[in-house]
Amino acid sequence: MRIPLEDISAAAERIAGYVARTPLRLSEWLSTDAANVFLKLEVVQPTSSYKIRGAFNAVIRAAEEGAVAERLVTASAGNHGRGMAYAGGMYEVPVVVFVPEDAPRAKIDAIARLGAELRPCASYDEAEREAKAFAAAGGGTWISPYSHPDVVAGAGTVGLELVEEQPDLDAVIVPMGGGGLISGIGSAIKALSPATRIIGVEVAASCPFTKGLAAGHIVPIDVQPSIADGLTGNLDPDTITFDVVRDVVDEIHVIDERDLRLALADVVSQEHLVIEGAAATGPAALLTDKITPRGNVAVVLTGANIDTRLLLDLLRGA
Repeated sequence: MRIPLEDISAAAERIAGYVARTPLRLSEWLSTDAANVFLKLEVVQPTSSYKIRGAFNAVIRAAEEGAVAERLVTASAGNHGRGMAYAGGMYEVPVVVFVPEDAPRAKIDAIARLGAELRPCASYDEAEREAKAFAAAGGGTWISPYSHPDVVAGAGTVGLELVEEQPDLDAVIVPMGGGGLISGIGSAIKALSPATRIIGVEVAASCPFTKGLAAGHIVPIDVQPSIADGLTGNLDPDTITFDVVRDVVDEIHVIDERDLRLALADVVSQEHLVIEGAAATGPAALLTDKITPRGNVAVVLTGANIDTRLLLDLLRGA
């Protein structure tokens, strides 16, 4: 199962003008004699996260289908909710975002400033359950942060840009939470450059794909705290991403929390880029030699929304 390339191409046309075409920058620091490592800088999006791509595609599609008159409902650890609030504001459609109460203030405050209604919940898993129930009871149209065709197609536009900017890619390294980003990127790149390897990176605190693929089906996991808050949580049992990941992802690696923290601090000091925990997974996999790069390799830096106090603590700790 894959997201059709024509859907991703249509999403690229639909969201042009609303989102940034982000730079693909060579990293001298991460490159080796055997590999040129490039960083895809989604950190420079208007909402400082790639999530704006899927959010805008979903909101515009809802408007095209006449759903713009009602509320849109989602669950988010922060970045998707911010993207939905941003896009909803542009289209004057109310957005309700169910969020875990321990989500980073940098993300929650940004959603509130954009005018969305916040519904705090005990955890991300609870936020997703309550949001789906609220929408099903007539509260509005449910837009999953990762298991919605329009959201995944929007995320897949990252893959289109990667192939256009570097046609000879040997591998792309992508963080994995609910699997929406890697499903979109993988669908786009496998259609345009089948030989390019798609490599996912999960965090040890929450690795539903590693465990689910080993079992042959989605399994519940015990989610632990992580600085990669955007990657943690159980998979929706009905998610479309599990089958897409099984089709388009070539390998998945798991990063522990200590290595994630060190990698984040290293990116800030070496690349002079502010990133959040989820974005540090790819660099961490390279720095710990879980992935040995060969040829031209792209690493997606997914977002920069991190609380200032946490960032300072990580830099001091490193």
